[in-house]
Amino acid sequence: MYFGFKDVTIKYGKSLVVEDVNIEFPKGKTTTIIGSNGCGKSSLLKTIPRVVVPERGEVFFSDKPIRKYNPKELAKRIAYLPQVHQSPSDIDVKTLVSYGRYPHKKFTGGLTKHDRAVIDETIELTGLTHLSNRVLTTLSGGERQRAWIAMIICQQPEILVLDEPITYLDIGYQLEVMEMIKSLGEQLNITIVMVLHDINLAARYSHHLISIENHHVHIQDSPRAMMNEENLNKIFRIGAQIHEDKKNNCPFIIPEKSITN
Repeated sequence: MYFGFKDVTIKYGKSLVVEDVNIEFPKGKTTTIIGSNGCGKSSLLKTIPRVVVPERGEVFFSDKPIRKYNPKELAKRIAYLPQVHQSPSDIDVKTLVSYGRYPHKKFTGGLTKHDRAVIDETIELTGLTHLSNRVLTTLSGGERQRAWIAMIICQQPEILVLDEPITYLDIGYQLEVMEMIKSLGEQLNITIVMVLHDINLAARYSHHLISIENHHVHIQDSPRAMMNEENLNKIFRIGAQIHEDKKNNCPFIIPEKSITN
């Protein structure tokens, strides 16, 4: 297995979150996990940096459980951005991005010439050059999120794991951040795993969707195969019109009603 979950069960005390989850994320593609609030999407992602330890099962990377990797070595290859993140109030964008070089630093060394080149390249790649000296607290929500994503891109990972990267952003910044994520995936040829709440954005920006329902993986498929009346009813408990976005070559929905069982 290149990257994914094998027989993962998570519990908080006696409360079951997910059970026997098996997912293999396709290399070089973007996969989004969807599902109703509290279904365990974020908990699954938290097992990757081992913020959450499964009761049983393993997270695998390159046919090896991630618990067997040195954390610093793993951080060079898998970058994880949680839903909530904090930084010192006076930090500027370039300093924040530079933190992404930490896994590559030697124990007693500072930033090398190569590190500084990677930082500058990352800032340019993520469209932050004009903001590089700005303090984070002076930026908009979308600009701050771009800076945080730039920080983990600066790790030069093979895999990018994003937990609800557009939460709290207005629709304009949501689209801006999602377009940047798409562009980074294509330019860097990296594997991207996300959790999103917006089914339309998930369908537009993902190659594959995985739904979690009733503690288990409900379905793993393409956005077009996933988005039908039966699945929308079961996963989100809604009735909806399903249409085709011809410009972006993906389906989209217009919710009509909530369905209660």
